[in-house]
Amino acid sequence: MSVFQNIVVLTGAGISAESGIDTFRGGGGLWEQHRVEDVATPEAFARDPDLVLRFYDERRAAIQTKAPNAAHEALARLDARWAGELLIVTQNVDDLHERAGTKRLVHMHGEQLSAWCTACDQRSRWTGSLIDRPACPACGMVGYLRPDIVWFGEMPYHMDDIYRALNRADLFVSIGTSGAVYPAAGFVREARQAGARTLELNLEPSEGSYWFAESRHGRATTLVPQWVDQMLGD
Repeated sequence: MSVFQNIVVLTGAGISAESGIDTFRGGGGLWEQHRVEDVATPEAFARDPDLVLRFYDERRAAIQTKAPNAAHEALARLDARWAGELLIVTQNVDDLHERAGTKRLVHMHGEQLSAWCTACDQRSRWTGSLIDRPACPACGMVGYLRPDIVWFGEMPYHMDDIYRALNRADLFVSIGTSGAVYPAAGFVREARQAGARTLELNLEPSEGSYWFAESRHGRATTLVPQWVDQMLGD
């Protein structure tokens, strides 16, 4: 019988890397051969919207060719069977958690398969291109859709819900994150202050490994199913 009741899980790029989705930062601070400043800020979108829209169109198409892996599937199994409170917070903008079957999930950095209309403030599921400035499905306005992605300098989504869950958690688990991007990198300290046990599952020690009570290092597709089996008594 687990001593834990309420769990918060944070997932990052490392959980989707084994499905073939590139991690956010590559060598030299580049993101798929682009400077972050050129494709992931409101200023970049204002300066060169075609570059930004084309970049996200390519990523949106690529994500739809990928499949959930054993780590996504294990978390979906935990979601289906865990009787206590559970919130899976992902920094990822892919939909692999959903396709694996996870329900108790929030995307703090937005979703690649969503478009946000800045005219009417509605968000619509979007699987196609935005480069040709299609009309908003909600209001019909043309030229106001942008990727529903939280860019640098913008406020992440669902923060009130996330902090509420962290303050109720008695276990916080971080999976496949660098520990370098805030506010997510600070979640472990928030959980510790609330009295939660903390566990890191990562390919290698993250920048914030020293904040965790326990760290396990290896592939997400190995570590996450093992941990879920442990939690469910399988």
